[in-house]
Formats: sequence, structure tokens, C-alpha cells
Amino acid sequence: METKISYNKKDRGSFLWRLSKKFQFAADKIIPDSFVFCFILTFLVFVLGLIFTKSSPLDMVNYWFKGLWTQSSFAFQMAFMVITCAATAKSRKVKKYMHKLAGLPKSPIGAMILLMAFGYVSSFVNWAFCTVVTPILAMALSKRIKGLHFPMMIAAGYSTMILGQCLGPSASVYALLATKGHFLEGKIGVLTQAQTTYNPMNVILFTILAIFTIILSIMTMPPKDEIVEFRTALDDEEEIIEEEKITIADKLNGSKITMYLIGAAGLVIIVYSFIAKGFLGALDINFVIFIFLTANCFLYNSPRKFVEAYKDNMKLGTEIMIQFPFYGGIQGMMSESGFGQVVVGAILNVANAQNMPVWSYISASIVNLFIPSQGGQWIVQGPLLVDAAQQVNARIPDVINAFVYGDEATNLLQPLYVIPALSVVGMKLKDVWGYMAYIWAFWAIITSIGLYVIPMLL
Repeated sequence: METKISYNKKDRGSFLWRLSKKFQFAADKIIPDSFVFCFILTFLVFVLGLIFTKSSPLDMVNYWFKGLWTQSSFAFQMAFMVITCAATAKSRKVKKYMHKLAGLPKSPIGAMILLMAFGYVSSFVNWAFCTVVTPILAMALSKRIKGLHFPMMIAAGYSTMILGQCLGPSASVYALLATKGHFLEGKIGVLTQAQTTYNPMNVILFTILAIFTIILSIMTMPPKDEIVEFRTALDDEEEIIEEEKITIADKLNGSKITMYLIGAAGLVIIVYSFIAKGFLGALDINFVIFIFLTANCFLYNSPRKFVEAYKDNMKLGTEIMIQFPFYGGIQGMMSESGFGQVVVGAILNVANAQNMPVWSYISASIVNLFIPSQGGQWIVQGPLLVDAAQQVNARIPDVINAFVYGDEATNLLQPLYVIPALSVVGMKLKDVWGYMAYIWAFWAIITSIGLYVIPMLL
């Protein structure tokens, strides 16, 4: 990529662009790589745990060590999901469709609208797929249309993944609370996704934020000389022509029948699961991974191509696999020391029935910086939020929705889940973090107002 800085005072870009630059300036100066960011949060929680709880330094270290291993299976699931979805998103057939899609818009505004609309739709399919396929579409659009500021495209595209989870059926909390036997069933019962994910308040708030974010991204217009375009050619590798197969091993390695048989078996399981459990009931994490795994059996129709695709995308899961245990350590210190309860409890002391969703949003936003796993965060916060909501007679679904928005929104600040997108386009966190923080700032204001006002109008 190439950056050109304008010194022409007559063309300074839109007001929103100049505002966004203040966020990006801070990112350039203070935001380290994501792994270092993880360490900073670790040390911060360690110190705060010593200050606000009765835990000793040895206690905090033990909590950290214990927490390291609580995320092992989840780290594998997340890393494998990213790798599998990336293999799907970067397959030749999917890229072909991305190129066709990228040929539709004729202007930068049209390209941004298309990118974000596609991001919202793909986020409903799966967050990891959206995280990888959206920057691929951004690259294809940048190749065709001049005047697109690529870092803003990546930040805006990533925001669609985050916001999409607030209305998507696979969000951890929504799926958990709809499952019989969840750990809070005795207090709130089983809540269907019609009550949580698709209640009127949530649909209205999502729609407002989705439309606003598209408008914000379009109106954040840099001057021509400050546009950063993506200039690296897309990795459209030439079709590999396989050598004539001589040995039995060669024939087996290139066998399409093998992959099609496994793929067919996968399709049988997928159809059976949807019939037996229903569409929403079947969508747990493992099943979503399995759907993309099955798709890859057809997209890479030989064992050799299949394995090579996973090898090529393995690096996208590396930092997630490494960092999740450390975030597990942070979670261990937060929960075991009681510091998480201190944070949430302090905020909820000022809550009432009307503003309880707002405080739920704020508390989830803060805790998510230290526990970037929605399921793990709900274990820490869920009982406290439910108790507080019941004490002040607030609507439980609104409090749950607010928690999800808070958990998702600060993923714009907490860098763990943007790593795959940055790896796809070869960018560093500081290249886009300022624009992510810029979007988050507007979200925080709009969401807080919406959580307070919308329930009163329904």
C-alpha cells in the first residue's frame, strides 16, 4: 500500500474525516501489536486485582495460571473455525463470485454500500467467514474503483461482522439462553431467540446502527491526496496443472471421489441435524465449523488441494491460538479474584428499571476488554446482571440485548478478532485501530440513547 499526505489546506476532506484522523493519530502513536496489547491487559488486571480485592500477588498468579487452560478447547475451536472459514472464503469459486460482485458498483459510495451490505449478510452466516471474506471483497473493489480509502474499508467491513452478531442466531448468549438446562434457567427460564435476538427493541436498534454506520463510512471522505489505496495484487494463483498420475498414491492424493464421498456424508449430517433440531437449534459452534468443512470438500475436490488450502490459511489462526490462553488467564484473574464482580457491581449500584440496559451495556463494554469471549464473559456477568435486573424490575431481554451490544462493540477496541482480517490484507493493527475506535465512539452514543429511549416507545 502507498500513503500520500496532502498539505493543501483547501482540500482537507470532510469534517468526519478530520475527526477520524484524530483517532488514527492516537493509534499510530500508542497502539502496539495485538499480542503486546494482550500483555498490557494482563498486567493491568493483575494490578487492579491487587488494589480492589483481597487477593495477594501469589493468588493472582495462581488465578492467571488456572485460567490459562480454561480456554484451550475454545481456542482450538476459534482457530479451526477461522482457518476453515478462510479456506472457504479464499477458494477459487468464492473469489470468482467476489470478483463478479465487485464489478457491480461504479463509484466509491456504491462500493462502500455494497461492501457493508455484504458484510451484514455474511455475518449472519458466520462471524469468522465474514471476517475473512469481507476484506477479500474489499481488495476486489479497490482493484476496480479508485478513490477508496482502504484502511477505512477494512474497519467498516469488520464493524459489520461485530454488529451482525447482535442480530445473528449464533451469538453465544442468545444460543445458550435458548438451550434447556442453561445455568440461569432457574432464574429466568429458557428464552427463545424470538424473545432475545428478534424482539422489536433489538431489531430497531440494530437497523438504526447498521444504516448509520454505512452513512458514517460514506461521509468520512478523505481528500484525494490522503487516500490510502490497496495496491498489492490479489493472490489469484494460476490454476495448478497436476502431473500425470502414475502411482496408486498419486491417484489417491488427487482423487475427487474421496472428497465427494466425505462431502456427501457431511451433507447428510447437515440435513438431518436441521430436520431433527431445527435451523436455530442446530447452530452450535461445532456444527457451524462442520458446515464450512463440508463445503471445502467440494471447493477443494482432492485430498492434496484440501490439505494445501488448510496449510495456506493456518497462519490466520496462529495469533488466536496463542492469545486465547492469555485471555483465559485474564478471565481467571477477573473471576477468581472477584474483580469482575467489583467492576460490574460498582456500575449496577446506580441502576434502575429504566437505565438498567444502559448500565448493562457499559459494564459489558468494560469487561469485554479483559474477557473477549462472550460465553466466558456471560459466566462472570450474567448472574449479576440478572439479579440486578430482577431487583429493579427491568426487562430481562433488554438487559441481555444490552449485554450483547456492549460485548460486541468493544471488539472494535479489543483487537483479538480483527487479526484474521489484518492477516488477509497484510496490515498491522495500528493501520486500522483508529478508524475502529472512531466507529465505536459513535456506536457508544447511539446505543446508549437507543437502549434508554426505544423501550419507552414500545
